[in-house]
Amino acid sequence: MDALSTALFWLDYAAVAVFGAAGALAAARRKHDIITFGFFAAVTGVGGGTLRDLLIGAPVFWVGRPGYIVTCLIAAAAIWVVGRKPWRFTALLWLDALGMAAYTVVGTAKAQSFGAPPVSAIVMGVLTAAFGGIVRDVLANEPSILLRREIYITAALAGSTVFVVLTALGAPYWWAGGAGFAAALSIRSGALLFGWNMPAFPGAGSTED
Repeated sequence: MDALSTALFWLDYAAVAVFGAAGALAAARRKHDIITFGFFAAVTGVGGGTLRDLLIGAPVFWVGRPGYIVTCLIAAAAIWVVGRKPWRFTALLWLDALGMAAYTVVGTAKAQSFGAPPVSAIVMGVLTAAFGGIVRDVLANEPSILLRREIYITAALAGSTVFVVLTALGAPYWWAGGAGFAAALSIRSGALLFGWNMPAFPGAGSTED
């Protein structure tokens, strides 16, 4: 395994763990049991990557490597042990932001490695970053990230685009990946800290990102 593959491997696991924790936190907000914690963690952690792999014709990443599911379950158990804390919702938002930024880069890079053209690779990066959270919100009966003006999809789109453009210009994958991660996380952080959002269609009352 070369240096790039090793970096993407560990970044992938880190993103799954963070998204798994975010899924478990969503279950905690609804006061579910430990089994549901694990289910939410698993669906959120591997949902986006599963959709990406199905669309690009790759083996679904967690089927042959059950360590990904185990990572989600460990994250769920950790959230259960932490118990009820006043900072849980804030932790959910920031864990989700970190997972989104990491998964944006991982998803885009994997799509490129399977020959996806630039625009398709960008779309795969966004889907990888967002789909698990969409499923989590549906299961938790929360407003979907797609139906909020608060910037989320836009941040993933920016991070994926930065990564693709830099790699196309010949930048090392390390630099391109770091820049893509930083772009996605910075924009999402601005949304969380300063209330950045996308303008709605005039007079329509739309809440889409």
